[in-house]
Amino acid sequence: MITKEKKKNVLEVYVFGHHIPMSPDKARRVIDQIRGRSYEETLMILELMSYRACYPIFKLVYSAASNASYNMSSKETNLIISKAEVNASTSTNKLKPRARGRSYPVKKSTCNISIVMKDISFDDEYREVYSLKSVKKMRWKKKHTTIGYHNMYISGGIWDKK
Repeated sequence: MITKEKKKNVLEVYVFGHHIPMSPDKARRVIDQIRGRSYEETLMILELMSYRACYPIFKLVYSAASNASYNMSSKETNLIISKAEVNASTSTNKLKPRARGRSYPVKKSTCNISIVMKDISFDDEYREVYSLKSVKKMRWKKKHTTIGYHNMYISGGIWDKK
């Protein structure tokens, strides 16, 4: 008897960047900042960070979002970065000429970056969490609170550091 399996809805988009010429540690420093964040927040972080590793990662994230909007017809506001990994790749050996006809080896390291973006509009876990956050109301102990700044300045408070 032949049974047909149901195809699962594709919820994730994968992007791989191979042999990017930078140290894996330097790329990991940026990837750790964007893991688990939304697409819009990630773009803002990558544009404002002043690391050389931001530009290739920015290109990969942008490519993943365009693939998700084209292949899965999902909105970019619903995308989050679910996985982001940086692995060491091959290193190229070059020779730098030195004095007296000698040469010195220089190793240029490369890395592989993989980014997985997930659409949260299809996912039930995120839908429940966001709905619970919107239902909860903030309850304050006191409705009106006043902060006495004059008491801090009289007693020294903030400015009394030695």
